[in-house]
Amino acid sequence: MDKNSAIGLTLILLIFLGFNWYNMPSEEERAEAKRVHDSIATVEEHNARLNETAIEEAVSADSTTVVESATPETLAKDSVALAEYKGKFGEFGDASMGEDGTVVIENDLLAITVNKKGGHPLSVQLKKYQTYDSLPLLLFDGQENRFSLDFFAKNNRVSTQELYFEPSTQGFTVSGEEKKSLSMRLKAGPEQYIEYVYTLTGGSYLVDFDINFVGMQNVIERNATTLDLHWKNDLPHQEKSLQNERDNSTIYYRFSDDEVDYISERSDEKEEIKTDLQWVAFKQQFFSSVLINKDGWQGQSDLETMRDEASTSVVKTFDAKLTVPYGHREIENVALQFYYGPNQYNSLKDLELGLEHMVPLGWGIFGWVNQFAVIPIFNLLKDTGLGYGIIILILTLVIKLVLMPFTYKAYMSTAKMRVLKPEIDEINKKFEGKDDPMAKQQATMALYSKAGVNPLGGCLPMLFQMPILIALFRFFPASIELRQQSFLWADDLSSYDSIYDLPFEIPFYGDHISLFTLLMTISTIIYTRSNMNMQAGNPQMEQMKWMMYLMPVMMLGWFNNYASGLSYYYFLANMVTFGQNFIFTKLVDDDAIHAKLQENKKNPKKPSGFQKRLEEMAKQRGYQPPKSDKKK
Repeated sequence: MDKNSAIGLTLILLIFLGFNWYNMPSEEERAEAKRVHDSIATVEEHNARLNETAIEEAVSADSTTVVESATPETLAKDSVALAEYKGKFGEFGDASMGEDGTVVIENDLLAITVNKKGGHPLSVQLKKYQTYDSLPLLLFDGQENRFSLDFFAKNNRVSTQELYFEPSTQGFTVSGEEKKSLSMRLKAGPEQYIEYVYTLTGGSYLVDFDINFVGMQNVIERNATTLDLHWKNDLPHQEKSLQNERDNSTIYYRFSDDEVDYISERSDEKEEIKTDLQWVAFKQQFFSSVLINKDGWQGQSDLETMRDEASTSVVKTFDAKLTVPYGHREIENVALQFYYGPNQYNSLKDLELGLEHMVPLGWGIFGWVNQFAVIPIFNLLKDTGLGYGIIILILTLVIKLVLMPFTYKAYMSTAKMRVLKPEIDEINKKFEGKDDPMAKQQATMALYSKAGVNPLGGCLPMLFQMPILIALFRFFPASIELRQQSFLWADDLSSYDSIYDLPFEIPFYGDHISLFTLLMTISTIIYTRSNMNMQAGNPQMEQMKWMMYLMPVMMLGWFNNYASGLSYYYFLANMVTFGQNFIFTKLVDDDAIHAKLQENKKNPKKPSGFQKRLEEMAKQRGYQPPKSDKKK
């Protein structure tokens, strides 16, 4: 080889080595390549397992069909079918067969029926309450309900709902401060089991519920860090108005930062919540089932509400899919609690879990009025032992007494407008036939300003009363204290008071006549007419006249299916207002008011900002306001 050839080969070798060095992958690239390679290997292994499983299923298709359709009697006679059936459940094969039955644990308030199959509450009865038709009140009842842990155990999908638990006792009853526990064990082996422990205290709606995992570290699939908890209930019809019940039933939940939220009551919805939760509540109109995690529900939670409008027995179906942490230790515990009970504001607040937010008292200022004013007064009156119809009457009188200064101010404003009506009529006559509404308005406002009258004076005091009116609109339908409490012809102040059931349904009204609603509407129309007559000449009120009469008619439809306690309150409020106005009429002298207004004209006050803006607008249109009558 000559010198030139040797140099050429050397250069080619250096170039080749340099190219390989330059294109050598970095540490990060090599790691990524390894991850891709491992992922491909995992997928191939998974596919191989699926193919193997498919072959096994194809080979045993006939026997599988036999197993699935087998009954305990046929399985007992066929050892092969029995072995195949148990094989579907892996280590829990023996627990797949058992004796059906229930265990009842109860205290003074609750009777909980626990199903041996699934180890979960099959039904919960609230002893102190009944349904609208005097039947025992059950929060839920039946096999359609679900409370199950779902997980993989050595390639077998296990659902505790399908397996039999062994109870530690055949049931018990506790009262007072007494406390007892029921253990339900799902065995995978002699020292391997999942345990549900229900602890009940006398006189409490709270039930301690512990899930214990003992020796399950080699049974539950090794890569599992959480187990799925599936909770689903059909809520039975309990109240007089099924529609009201549906409109007030939904899923509430509390975030770990203490904020409480809920799914809309008006439509079927599904929410995927990725933030940790403290509790989830299946809330009906007056009662709730709540699942509380003392350490918080971690990971994603799927919540769903469903309704079947054609059903007359099921209000809604609620579905919650939560996760339970699992660390593959020899002994593990998950501490939970159930709350099965009424949506009573003070009782829920005493639990210090934020459950009182399930009682819909209104947002913002309306909720504050209920919390800090209406509820304390109502509870004070309730402790007297009076009937709830009398309690609502006294509550009405107390509220109207507190609002009397505003009512009096509104009456005085309308009295001043009534006294000024002749002068308003003169202004209207002066501008009759003239197409200059701005000038007419400006002249009217000038009269008001000189006389010291605020044309909105009758409206503003009413605005101050609106928070109380709206707060009570939320309070009465949400008050479980009124549930099934009768007064006069109303058999339930928390529902409508039908005095006649129509043979047909009227759109926007309903299929019955609620007398308290009818009385409220009639009294409201009379009050509106009286008020309009008192404010005759007020242009603002004249423009709102049609709306003032329309509102009572619309309320007739809104309230016909609503809580009769609320209609009763509004009717009483109107009647008390009539009485107040009658007293004010005797005490107020129109001649004295007229003299005072004339005196005000001699010493007019500084024009308001509203009047100044009217004057500016009038000037821009070429109208010059009249000069002041005040003597220089």
